[in-house]
Amino acid sequence: MQNFDYIIVGAGSAGCAVARRLSDDPATRVLLLEAGPPANEFWIRTPAGMAKLFKNKRYNWGYFTEPVPTLNDRRVYFPRGKALGGSGAINGMVYVRGNSRDFDHWRDLGNPGWGWNDVLPYFKRLENYGSLSNSMLGNDGPVSVTEPAVKHPTAVDFIEAARRIGVPHVEMPNGTEPESVGFLPASIRNGIRQSAYEAYIAPVRNRPNLVVESRVHVRRVILDKGEAVGVEVLQGSQVRTFGATREVIVSAGALNSPQVLMLSGIGDGEALHAHAIETKVDLPGVGRNLQDHFVARVQARSTPESSYNSALAGWRKYAEGVRYVATKGGYLALASSMAAAFVKSSPEIEYSDLEISFRPMTFTHYPNGKVEIDGIDAISASVYNTRPASRGEVRLRSRDPLEPPAFVPNFLADPADVRAMISGLRMIRSILASQPLAARVIEELTPGAAAVTDEQLLDYLRREGNCAFHPAGSCKMGNDDMAVVDERLRVRGVGRLRVADASIMPTVTAGNTNAPSIMIGEKAADLILADAKAR
Repeated sequence: MQNFDYIIVGAGSAGCAVARRLSDDPATRVLLLEAGPPANEFWIRTPAGMAKLFKNKRYNWGYFTEPVPTLNDRRVYFPRGKALGGSGAINGMVYVRGNSRDFDHWRDLGNPGWGWNDVLPYFKRLENYGSLSNSMLGNDGPVSVTEPAVKHPTAVDFIEAARRIGVPHVEMPNGTEPESVGFLPASIRNGIRQSAYEAYIAPVRNRPNLVVESRVHVRRVILDKGEAVGVEVLQGSQVRTFGATREVIVSAGALNSPQVLMLSGIGDGEALHAHAIETKVDLPGVGRNLQDHFVARVQARSTPESSYNSALAGWRKYAEGVRYVATKGGYLALASSMAAAFVKSSPEIEYSDLEISFRPMTFTHYPNGKVEIDGIDAISASVYNTRPASRGEVRLRSRDPLEPPAFVPNFLADPADVRAMISGLRMIRSILASQPLAARVIEELTPGAAAVTDEQLLDYLRREGNCAFHPAGSCKMGNDDMAVVDERLRVRGVGRLRVADASIMPTVTAGNTNAPSIMIGEKAADLILADAKAR
């Protein structure tokens, strides 16, 4: 058995940050394990290639939920990255910290050290805003954060239309604003996607004390006398074990970290017994508290100059491809959304609970996985319920580690989520009807002018709403009966074992979750090093 000081399970956004920081000490041996392959293809590096990765079986687990009763028993698609870089290798690259009040709420739930003032230094440590930096934004970190390569005039008008209905415009949001609208920053560097692997690990891949293994599926954490001492993995057809002399850190993401714990005998004892798994630590909260941002789109036919659909259709898409290869600019260098408004669903809400993202284009997902730009001039906006009240769970389907877990998201189960989403659809309509954007809109395509009442809009949400690919909370941090880790991310009842990824969020952040996931990795590394020094 090969031994390392630390083993990190999962080379995603948090795991890569942990591995980099721990391996900065040349005397510390670090093993980073990833179930997926290297992510070095052209369409992974190209920002617009995310459309081709949406159902790519090589780089995407391609999960589906269990039938969701509140969504007409639909099975909702749950994409998850399966590559070095994790979901950051296939995501939309939007960089949003979340709101400062999110983290103060974590602190107030009984997690000292996780308030806004505590986590802000870690955000700044990971960021490189370059010339965009100010006193609230980082400038020396490994993750480049940049403005859109193209600021389309229609997106400019979206921002102005939102401002005219009362949403404050900010040049560069930093997470402290109760509401805001502006262009969205993205983790793109010189026109190329920058996953946490590319930012943190690729530059130091040749360190002799850092071993990165891809295509390795972790079967379980090995426990001995109440402590994590290593992991058992499947590598090809071979079962291997690796020893950890200090700690094991599980960073497999909100959908897979609870599975790893449960397969290791850590979870709800009754549920483990049902799969003939010996209960090593009875932790009923493992897999519970699952949250995601529910999302729905509004699409509208527009005047020709207001959409760039035509630039990515027919022969023009090849010209756009040449433009990208030559300059690393143009529409292929854009993240998933160009601009966004963070707004409150009602005046009584303390701070934004909706994200309205905007793009001067439209596309269609087909059942075979193909994503195509629509052949009409059109624009779209999506509303995300960023502070959902509904809670779901991740359940074991089998003791076979290669069998995906069962995902029960419970979207729209709480009436508050229904009210928020309907409010968000109406707010998009208000922005589209406000000048100067209104002059560009010809007619609403979806949900369509016939959907007027709350009941009709709810029917649309049930038929067409989806997850936003931001799962969190399934191994939550806290000190109640459902908490899985403490404020130092140590798994309760187990020594030398931590979880560090979006699963530890007590409540999901009010925005895209990649940035806070990297921050969690940064902070986790400091906690691990501080505890090692104390020992």
